[in-house]
Amino acid sequence: MLIDVILKRYSVRSYADKEVPEEILKEVLEAGRLAPSADNYQPWKFVVVRDEKTRDLLMKASMNQSFVAQAPVVIVGCIIRRGYPMGNWYDSAILDIGLALDHMTLQAVHLCLGTCWIGAFSEKEVKRILNIPKDVRVAALLTLGYPKHKSIPSKSRKPLEEMVSFERFE
Repeated sequence: MLIDVILKRYSVRSYADKEVPEEILKEVLEAGRLAPSADNYQPWKFVVVRDEKTRDLLMKASMNQSFVAQAPVVIVGCIIRRGYPMGNWYDSAILDIGLALDHMTLQAVHLCLGTCWIGAFSEKEVKRILNIPKDVRVAALLTLGYPKHKSIPSKSRKPLEEMVSFERFE
């Protein structure tokens, strides 16, 4: 069941020294490609980084979070164009790329891999390292690899009743 995959997903910050096979990486990327986007704009591009030296530079650009360099793969999620205007007050691109990255995280768990969203990074530095054009935005980095530890940490989530109301906002 999908809920089992969701329950197993957590932010992995310690990776085993094991490469991700090409066919497995492609399955993860395919999950992102298939994600929905508003009006099917698909306003994303993903830069896959496996080179050790480049991952080390990305680690430094990510506030020296050492696991960024430790992960055998870093996927850099870029917004390449504006998204669909949602509710006449925001652009869907950041939501769209979030859906694509989340699809990747769930596929990764299904394939016994781990991921971690990275939001603490210098966009300017990441763009310089990866030669990303000025008009493209870096939304997030996603580490990918085999978790070093097999135990799944417990999660603290608000109760459903605190997040959901029916028929009207309460």
